[in-house]
Formats: sequence, structure tokens, C-alpha cells
Amino acid sequence: MEGEIEVRGYKNAAGAILAAVLLTDQECIIDNLPLVEDVYNTIEVLKSMGVEIDWLSSRKIRAKAGSEVDPQKMDFEKISRTRVSVLLIGSLLARFKNFKITHPGGDRIGLRPILTHLEALKKLGARVSEENEFYKFEAENLEGKEIVLKEFSVTATENLMMAASLAKGITCIKGAAAEPQVQDLGRFMKKMGVEIEGLGTHTVIVKGAERLKGASHQIIFDPTEAGTYIIAGAVTPGEVRVKNVPSAYLDIFLDKLEELGVNFKKNADSVIVN
Repeated sequence: MEGEIEVRGYKNAAGAILAAVLLTDQECIIDNLPLVEDVYNTIEVLKSMGVEIDWLSSRKIRAKAGSEVDPQKMDFEKISRTRVSVLLIGSLLARFKNFKITHPGGDRIGLRPILTHLEALKKLGARVSEENEFYKFEAENLEGKEIVLKEFSVTATENLMMAASLAKGITCIKGAAAEPQVQDLGRFMKKMGVEIEGLGTHTVIVKGAERLKGASHQIIFDPTEAGTYIIAGAVTPGEVRVKNVPSAYLDIFLDKLEELGVNFKKNADSVIVN
């Protein structure tokens, strides 16, 4: 096998960033979207609430969640199809204060309960109740607190970051997840005007703002996809060039491949495997 292949946008980063466009009523440009069902479903849920979505290219959208956005109109059937929908909770709570959402769908790995999310959001001042297949959220005033997560949950960290972005005061998240997608969400939120410290560590500090602005952002390339292509090149004859490799998130992985004797060359944004 030989040739070259491009790594595409990271689905696990796209979900939170699409949810974060709800934090502002201004226009956001999101580029490098992966063309997968979870992304399409999330976009349809946003549109059902009144978010204006225009495709600028095959992987780039313009999104504007103006004053006409109404969480009561969200497409619950689409939400039931994707686990990514859980990430709407933090942004909706921050901006709209009162809404309900059906239980998140998607895969059923260990049933993946959202108890960690709910307990953390309650500490910010949210009231949460459960009615049949729905969670109901209410929050008159969210206030920053020191919150210790009970697990290194990526989506709980992301929900808490988004909810804290428009809360009063400072939120200190201890036990925060440090994965690439959490860092990418943080970079997007910084562009929107949120003050965030500690991205990439297990303590993330978010200073709430009164209002956020629109921003443009390119979603990071998928490190898991990159690693898969690199391994495919390593176990087959010939030279394979993997483009758009986010090497900053693959240091340990590449170091282990070197220990195993894999012959590769790391460039600025690509890896060539022989």
C-alpha cells in the first residue's frame, strides 16, 4: 500500500463546538466539519430551534443563533439519535435558563449516565428534574463555584465550561478532562470572549462574561483517525503519507511506534510511514 491520505475534522470536537454557537446571538463560522451522522443530526437540531445555518462549502458553515431561537421547538426525535446532544445542555442552560431535553441518544456503552453532568450543573445553581423521558432544567442565576467532578468526563467538563461561560463570577473545575476536544472547545470559547485558564490540565478555570461575541474556528483534525492511518501504513509495504496530522496530541503514540521499530518521518503537519 502506498500513497497519501488526509485526516479530517474530529467528530468528538465538532459536537461541543456546534453546541457552543448557542452561547452568542452573533454569527459564527465553523470549518473542517466531519461529514458524519452525528454532525448532521446536531445541525438539524440547531435548525429546529431557529438557528440560521448556511453551508459555505462542503465542510464549512455559518451559524447564527439570534433572538428568535426557541429551545421549546427543538427536534427531540433527532436528539434521540445522537449522544452528542448531551452537549446542548450546557449552552442552553447558560443562555436560555429554562428548557427541557429528552434523554441523550446514540450508543449505549454502559448506558453512559449523565449523573456527573447533573450534579455539577446543580452546583452552579441549576434546578434539574426528570419527567418521563425528559430532563427539565431551570436556572434564574448561575454563579461560579469550585466544582470537583467525580470522573474525568469529557462531556461533563465541556458542559460545565459552556454553562460557566455566562455565569456570574469564576468557576474552577477540578478533575476536568484534558482531552484534545476539550482544549479545542476552550480555544473556540476564548475567541468568543471567555477567559479560560488550564486547558490541557485537570484544573480548568472559567471566568463568566456578560455577553459573548461571534467567532470563526477550524475544528482540529482527528487524532484517532490519524493514528489509524499511520498504523495502516506501518503494517503494509510501501510509503504512506498521512496529511493533517495533529502531532501535538500524538507524542506518546509516535514515541511508542518508534520503540517498536516503525520507520516514519514527522513533518510540520504530516507523517510519512515506510
